[in-house]
Amino acid sequence: MEDKITFLSENDELEGLFDKNTGNKGVVVTHPHPLYGGDMYNYVVEAIVRVYQKKGYSTLRFNFRGVGKSRGTHDNGIGEQTDVRAAISYLFKKGIKQADLAGYSFGAWVNAKTDCKETPPENMVMVSPPVGFMNFQPLFPIPCLKLIVSGSMDDIAPAGVIKEMIPIWNPEARFEVIAGADHFYTGYLEKLESILEF
Repeated sequence: MEDKITFLSENDELEGLFDKNTGNKGVVVTHPHPLYGGDMYNYVVEAIVRVYQKKGYSTLRFNFRGVGKSRGTHDNGIGEQTDVRAAISYLFKKGIKQADLAGYSFGAWVNAKTDCKETPPENMVMVSPPVGFMNFQPLFPIPCLKLIVSGSMDDIAPAGVIKEMIPIWNPEARFEVIAGADHFYTGYLEKLESILEF
């Protein structure tokens, strides 16, 4: 069961939902774009959380700065990277030994740009990285990237553009395209969950 929690990102108090499992694996799940209504209660975020809970992970989803009851203001992905690092640190403080990162849309973009040298994630999953909408330059290797998922009808995360980036991100990452799904996975959430259960 998820508990409402708060943690500090620099001087901003952020709100989150944390579910502690008995194992030593945990995941931080990040949400879509705040300026377009994205928050930690997004149904794709909830689907990602469900999958990780089934796999025995502790889960932490949170609202980026300026979203919901999280303090601060939207920072175009820069301050949000600090939020991600703070969330990973929260997991480690709770006894988690392996922390993964999973993000949907804007959340995947922030995760990909976050320098986590001090608190490196073990594995990263991107759901619909918005390569057709947001600037992923400069491209750089993401050794921990294990899985990318998008829909064949997703014009915000077009599969063709993602394929061009995978050799730079991590050529060994698995890429799954859900036929018929758009950016919002309406009618395809079960298929998405089945892929995330890797």
